[in-house]
Amino acid sequence: MNRWLLWIPLVLFSMFFAAVAVGLMMPKDNLIESKMVGKTMPQFELPAAIEQRPALSSADLASGKPTLLNVFASWCVPCIAEAPQLLELQRAGVEINAIASRDTPVDIANFLNRWGNPYARIGSDTRSQVQLEIGSSGVPETFVIDGKGVIVHQHIGDIRKEDVPELLEILRKAG
Repeated sequence: MNRWLLWIPLVLFSMFFAAVAVGLMMPKDNLIESKMVGKTMPQFELPAAIEQRPALSSADLASGKPTLLNVFASWCVPCIAEAPQLLELQRAGVEINAIASRDTPVDIANFLNRWGNPYARIGSDTRSQVQLEIGSSGVPETFVIDGKGVIVHQHIGDIRKEDVPELLEILRKAG
């Protein structure tokens, strides 16, 4: 009977090792998708983030025309990486509005002067309140908003070159 007790630690270690191995082979998805996709944009009014662009409100996103809503910050490195794609979307005729998250007017202006400014309107969300209300978990994130102010798509992370055609198609369908 005592000999079987000696095997218990080895069996427990083997079970632990197997559980860790399975977890490493099948990593979980850490992306947090918005529960707001398919729902109307929550009511908000944000002050202008910089003097050169007007403020942003939920009413601006229900103008009858599909738009992109980009959540960004000047301190965000992936936001720099997506800047050329946002400019490309703007050149394609896409209206892009923005929420500047936890940022200052000086830093936002410096960021836009350096990397380009594709935004029609930029709202300042210094406490990330609106960002959280729309279900954004980080920066950058981009939402496709239809002409009625309904969130129809969420793009988590930076927009890459290969994402541009897909976003243009989603915007076309949202019209």
